[in-house]
Amino acid sequence: MRYRNRVLGGLFLLSVITYLDRVCIAVASGPMQRELHLDSAQWGWVLGVFTISYALFEIPTGTLGDRLGGRRILTRIVLWWSAFTVLTGAITRYWSLLLVRFLFGAGEAGAYPNISACITRWFPDRERGRAMGIAWMASRIGGALSPLIVVPLMVNFGWRTAFYSLGLVGVVWGAGWYRLYRDHPRLVPSVTAKELEEIGITPDVARSHRLPWKVVSKSANFWLILVMYHTYCWGSFFFISWMPTYLEQGRGFSPQQMKYWAMLPFIIGACGNLFGGWLSDSLVTRIGLKWARRSVGAGGLLLGGVLLMATAFTPSNVLAAIFLAFSYGCQDSMLPVSWAVCMDVGEKHSGGISASMNMAGQVGSFLSSVAFGYAVLYLKNHNFTLHQQFNLPMYPLAAMLLVSGLLFLLINPTKSVIEPPKSGDPRPAAPAALEA
Repeated sequence: MRYRNRVLGGLFLLSVITYLDRVCIAVASGPMQRELHLDSAQWGWVLGVFTISYALFEIPTGTLGDRLGGRRILTRIVLWWSAFTVLTGAITRYWSLLLVRFLFGAGEAGAYPNISACITRWFPDRERGRAMGIAWMASRIGGALSPLIVVPLMVNFGWRTAFYSLGLVGVVWGAGWYRLYRDHPRLVPSVTAKELEEIGITPDVARSHRLPWKVVSKSANFWLILVMYHTYCWGSFFFISWMPTYLEQGRGFSPQQMKYWAMLPFIIGACGNLFGGWLSDSLVTRIGLKWARRSVGAGGLLLGGVLLMATAFTPSNVLAAIFLAFSYGCQDSMLPVSWAVCMDVGEKHSGGISASMNMAGQVGSFLSSVAFGYAVLYLKNHNFTLHQQFNLPMYPLAAMLLVSGLLFLLINPTKSVIEPPKSGDPRPAAPAALEA
């Protein structure tokens, strides 16, 4: 077994745990709102405050990982967020919940940029889309498992126990990762010369963690990536924030029904991530890097937007849940591609570039989660039906996905954002992917 596949296995488990912890609060939203007496606007802030700190600390933690490497930084990230997952289960007041969730977001910031940086150092460019697809697929597995784990814990022991239990899982992962991982293949004696040749020349830990901002800020490509991801997160964050509430209150599913229907988007999303990363890498040898990334990324976003509109439009609850799930799957086929683009254009600064992209996205996540809560409350106060309260706010989210898809068509993954532009597609005919 190639050692880089062990590294990917560790990142896979990390991504599962990330979304187990992140989706837990959405699944527990009902009993938490009732016990703490929170309305939909307040709950929107609970969901949104995480994204504020996540966005603020994304670039510092991502660029720090470029400098210090994923071994130390990812271990610190997981131990931090695990502590605040446990503390979430101990809160008794609204304001303390906001503070804990803010600090939770600060701790989790930089997780996926550092996953991206690890993949950049351990995988050749022709394998990065698939590797990132597997990492993001794992996040959806975590999201799918969360209702199965959290609902029984809530029913039998209360919602607080769910947070206590999931927090401890991260501590175990941190100890295993620190023992397994090193920041470059050359630092692992058991990596063979053959595997080093397969991996090829990949960037080492950067001597400086500072991005060349004067160069980066002049890159139109860089700004397109940021705005594309910002608009994408308006639609995507709904699934890990409001979706369980939407299914239960907006569509009338019972808690037990919601448990299974809330799994479906994450299951299909996992497939979408795996498919999107594989398809994009496979197309590199056929149509070149530029359109291999563009076609999959834009196609997934546009289809996802159309299906989200269909979700809000249909009167059938079952059809709505199905459209919702496939919308997420289409969106997720874009996800590994967008992160692979950051590796394509950022190389040794891929952690910082992907952190910048994710920061812009989390601003969109915050705005959408808070706006959705206020929209529901406004429509409720103006005597709209329960169906309208939860479905009308879906249309702006779908529109943002369509905008994101159009923006993806303008991104050029062959143009570095930290170096002078290169002519043509530098990697139009990459060799066939190596066997896993």
